[in-house]
Amino acid sequence: MSQVRVAALYQFTRFDDPAAIRGPLLDLCVAQEVKGTLLLAREGINGTIAGSDAAIDAVLAHVRTLPGCAEIDVKFSHADTMPFHRMKVRLKREIVTMGQPDIDPLAGVGHYVAPAEWNDLIADPDTVLIDTRNDYEVAIGTFRGAIDPKTRSFSEFPEWFRAKRAEIEAQGRMPKIAMFCTGGIRCEKSTAFAKAEGVEQVYHLKGGILAYLEQVPQDRSLWDGECFVFDERVAVKHGLEVGAHVLCRACRMPVSPEARQSPDYVEGVSCPACIGTRTEEQRASYAERHRQAQLAAQRGEAHVGAVFTPEAGGREPD
Repeated sequence: MSQVRVAALYQFTRFDDPAAIRGPLLDLCVAQEVKGTLLLAREGINGTIAGSDAAIDAVLAHVRTLPGCAEIDVKFSHADTMPFHRMKVRLKREIVTMGQPDIDPLAGVGHYVAPAEWNDLIADPDTVLIDTRNDYEVAIGTFRGAIDPKTRSFSEFPEWFRAKRAEIEAQGRMPKIAMFCTGGIRCEKSTAFAKAEGVEQVYHLKGGILAYLEQVPQDRSLWDGECFVFDERVAVKHGLEVGAHVLCRACRMPVSPEARQSPDYVEGVSCPACIGTRTEEQRASYAERHRQAQLAAQRGEAHVGAVFTPEAGGREPD
């Protein structure tokens, strides 16, 4: 077993004072040498952390004492090295930003479908399968036959869904709608939104793609590609093993092995997705940052200029 335990977690609940929760939670994570990102809002908690087994157990024991978190949903995996550089506990307006303040997953969400039953649902020709993730995530892997909304942020999803629903209904169809995301949290909101819009036959994958890749054997899988994750592993594949994608340090997009063969890919500097969007001065700055990161690695030190965090241009956990 790998040395570092990774825990992806979320819980919609009621926190009257998230700021009061933040300090003790951060202090415990730091004391236990746990790293990662946790988001706190009045609607709950969301994030991914990593550390030793004992450290993760200690943090989760504390989290489970928080209001409504006794049965918090946690998905575990392992990494050969620490996939985060620091610990952040951030206060947010939403733990996953949809921009629909009236949507409350605690008031009702879609029907949960276990990973073992997911294949039957999405193989049904009367099911419309929707990937609720953003374009850069869908690009490296998705379920066969899934619709890609081509959103750049989750806040674009409601407008897209309304238009897609109108298109489907104009065809005289009232299909079942199945949605999925990385760990399940986006689907809590997207299916709650669909139900608020009057859609009753809406389903979502319990535990998200991560649970499916962990539980469904590869020879029975309807998943193609890898799944983007919000840490230095970049992507995982079946069995939650680390995938083949790496992160472009210029634009923070995942880069496939094929894309790394392009002359536009320069480690730490550029990739085919961003080569035309950066100036020569920016690329020179990235090259120097990469050089400093390599020197720090040779000394056995972490280089903060290469940190994968939302503040540094990375993306928050799903």
